Amino acid sequence: MVLRSRRVLLDGVLRPAAVLVDGQRIVDVLPHSAQVAAQEVALADDVVLLPGLVDTHGHVNEPGRTEWVGFASATRAAAAGGVTTIVDMPLNSLPPTVSVPYLETKRAAADGQCVVDVAFWGGAVPGNTSDLRPLHDAGVVGFKAFLVDSGVPEFPPLPDPRPALRELAGFDGLLIAHAEDGTLITQATGRRYADFVASRPRASETSAIASLLTAARETGARVHVVHLSSADALPLLAAARADGVRVTVETCPHYLALTAEEVPDGDTRFKCCPPVREAGNRDALWQGLVDGTIDMVVSDHSPCTPDLKRLDSGDFGDAWGGIASLQIGLPVVWTEARDRGIDLADVVTWMSRRPANLVGLTHKGRIEPGADADLTIFAPDATVDVGPLHHRNPITPYAGRTLHGAVRATWLRGNVITDGDAPRGRLLSREDARV
Repeated sequence: MVLRSRRVLLDGVLRPAAVLVDGQRIVDVLPHSAQVAAQEVALADDVVLLPGLVDTHGHVNEPGRTEWVGFASATRAAAAGGVTTIVDMPLNSLPPTVSVPYLETKRAAADGQCVVDVAFWGGAVPGNTSDLRPLHDAGVVGFKAFLVDSGVPEFPPLPDPRPALRELAGFDGLLIAHAEDGTLITQATGRRYADFVASRPRASETSAIASLLTAARETGARVHVVHLSSADALPLLAAARADGVRVTVETCPHYLALTAEEVPDGDTRFKCCPPVREAGNRDALWQGLVDGTIDMVVSDHSPCTPDLKRLDSGDFGDAWGGIASLQIGLPVVWTEARDRGIDLADVVTWMSRRPANLVGLTHKGRIEPGADADLTIFAPDATVDVGPLHHRNPITPYAGRTLHGAVRATWLRGNVITDGDAPRGRLLSREDARV
């Protein structure tokens, strides 16, 4: 089969090409006019051929809290959004993925349900340092730690990550960290969004990130800062990287598209931790992406049941923090990027190749010979109104917004994903990084 398009994302550039697929892999990328004895798929001029997106930050919550979200609904939403690989966080499932038996429980729950490919993070919590190497050997792609209360008691914070980092340094494992300093956070109450933002100040991120970088420098381990919301930490991160600290950074669609000024008091759909901040901070995060200080954009998809969002009371202190965006992340980010004159090629690189590289899945997130034939057909000039979503609980601050860009089709390993198909997603392990 050959997919022929006037615009294909190849090595960070959109250009004409013919992509030859044999079975589940891309076997060649040819000039657009190349004649090939294969089934022809000619794409319309208004669409671009992109690699399937890779989302390394999703909370699927199954087993245990499957009423919030589960593998069937999460992966269906991912496919509808052009995401062909997700990496599931070790919390908020019951049990959390902090040991090999618990990883096997998670994999058993996911087996046979996944529409896209799924890999897994392990967890680093107090008392499980001896579990880290076995989890690594069992296939997790790295380890998540909270430097502050996680919100669920079964996944306690790791205020001093150095013991875990020393263990991970022994096998070049990766620690990804929710970096906020709990000593600088106060308990928010009430409906005023400004009060909630003030309760989790930018200084809490800067302080925690500084401590994480010091620990990474001492141990030589790799670290990754998840869901950066405060641009104040960018100079610190850039300086550490220049000094040889092995640190990468992600941010999320909500920090790039939403602003504190637009959040109505009592609208807890906008609550996440750390919070959406002011417009000037959002602009600085975009600059961090453009200059390379921030490496990637992932969803931090973290929905819950409607009652936990406290939509009735509008109490930001009491509501669950998490924004659902797995299905609409690409148009959300592209809409904002387009207005800023940023190329679609850059957006997709931040959302495909870079996350894939973070977790070692270098046969994902790219269109090149040898890569999985995970592909997204995207119409960048189309407009879509955010309406019905595949999310089990489709509560989102984007509801009713008009966005630029529409996913027309998603291919997983050479096959178009359509509603009603039997799930073909694979459960990936670290071994797949070597494929």
